Amino acid sequence: MKIKPFAVEEWMNAWEVGAKYNIAETCVDSISMNELFELTGEDKTEFLNRLCARRLSYGDIEGLPEFRKGVCGLYKTLNIENIVPTHGASGANHHVFYSLISPGDRVVSIMPTYQQLYSIPESYGADVQILHLSKENNYLPDLEKLRRLVTPETKMICINNPNNPTGALMSEQLLREIVEIARSADAWILCDEVYRHLSQEDGWCPSIVDLYEKGISVSSMSKVFSLAGLRLGWIATHDMSVVKSCLSHRDYNLVSCGVFDEMLAAAALKHSDKLLERSRKIVRENLQILDNWVSSEPHVSYVKPKAGTTALVYYDLDIPSYEFCEEMYKKTGAFVTPGDCFEVPHSMRIGYAYGKQDLIDGLKAISEYIAMKTR
Repeated sequence: MKIKPFAVEEWMNAWEVGAKYNIAETCVDSISMNELFELTGEDKTEFLNRLCARRLSYGDIEGLPEFRKGVCGLYKTLNIENIVPTHGASGANHHVFYSLISPGDRVVSIMPTYQQLYSIPESYGADVQILHLSKENNYLPDLEKLRRLVTPETKMICINNPNNPTGALMSEQLLREIVEIARSADAWILCDEVYRHLSQEDGWCPSIVDLYEKGISVSSMSKVFSLAGLRLGWIATHDMSVVKSCLSHRDYNLVSCGVFDEMLAAAALKHSDKLLERSRKIVRENLQILDNWVSSEPHVSYVKPKAGTTALVYYDLDIPSYEFCEEMYKKTGAFVTPGDCFEVPHSMRIGYAYGKQDLIDGLKAISEYIAMKTR
């Protein structure tokens, strides 16, 4: 199987270690196990005793019930039989395509987004059609263009809400209109929702699975819950044919997730409200810092994110984004992601949720680099 290089991951792998100011990171500031117990109020000694007494078998093949129950609490209409645990959201996305898409199937995906959503189905021989999101439309899908791309043969529409890298957020009304387009073709909607709940305004963030019988939500413990080290995600759907197919294919490449990971995730999700409160506070305070910087820096611009942890920031220098970001990294230590990783030239993705001081210092370093290049 041939597949295009995963541009954003290759960039992160090459440069992340050694960065002085890491503002390419997309997770909300990661926490330790000690911090997890402090935040949740769980009894650490009791938990560790249970953990250490656990036999290191394959565990619950279809997922620890307490973990799956915790995931259900993030939705309005799901039961544990609707949840398939995976190795991260990246594993979930891959597993959905692996289980459902065959050569020749039409798949409609947005761009820019996480590259998995178009490169993996393309590698399987799918007929991938791209719906380009525009800055002028606040990076929201153009429904008329989507209708033209969706044919009776369409098997799946792939969206990302909130969007990576732009931070755009689709409203419930927009999601319902996309559902009607998908329903007209009897197509699945795969929605990568790893940044869901990280909105800049209070209120419930709708999920595709609560709106559509063929909706498939993918998420993880990494971004919102600051527990990327667990490498634990999930597929959620009401469509039991999808669950059956995913579980069948899972026997070939996953079998089960780690017993330690699922126990820790279950403990965290029992107190998801506390973790979400922490994460929302971080993203809201830090986005204000980023917004103030964009307003004060004459050579950059963006559409202010509505949710998530990332922003797509344009610069007006005539320098390709890989060259811009690599030279800036080497001269200042500021680490961001080139927009060309998402096929958006003359831009950079900035992650604003990992650490406040790194963000402040990193933005200052970007300004210093721009000043050097514009003298």
